[in-house]
Amino acid sequence: MTAKEYLNQALYLDNRINAKLEQVRSLRELAKRATSTLSDMPRDTQRNIHRMEDTICKMLDLENEVNSDIDRLIGLKREIMDTMNMVENPTYRMLLELRYLCFKAWDDIAATMNYDRRYILKVHGKALIEVDTKRHQKAQDDGGKPT
Repeated sequence: MTAKEYLNQALYLDNRINAKLEQVRSLRELAKRATSTLSDMPRDTQRNIHRMEDTICKMLDLENEVNSDIDRLIGLKREIMDTMNMVENPTYRMLLELRYLCFKAWDDIAATMNYDRRYILKVHGKALIEVDTKRHQKAQDDGGKPT
């Protein structure tokens, strides 16, 4: 796994969490809209109860998945931060943190760091090389391959 793939894991997981949260919101709205329709014909009320129960169960399952993913994201961010802390250059570290932990866009990073966007991209390439080097060194010290 390249340094960029390794660092992007948090962004992908964050996006998955956000998608699941959107699904939970949608299920909540569906549950709120489940109202009875006025009619002079008798209706099977059991059917609506089971439909509502199924929706609530799906919502709870999804919320549990989100909580589990959030726990994983926190652990992953801690691991990525530990890796970034091995990078000695403070400019590289700041850029990496803004991009891979704060999920900032390149233009936002350039503005925050008071650099041109092209320069930020060049520095990013150098920072990734250093992350790769540090990960390989750590893996060798630990007797294995970098993840």
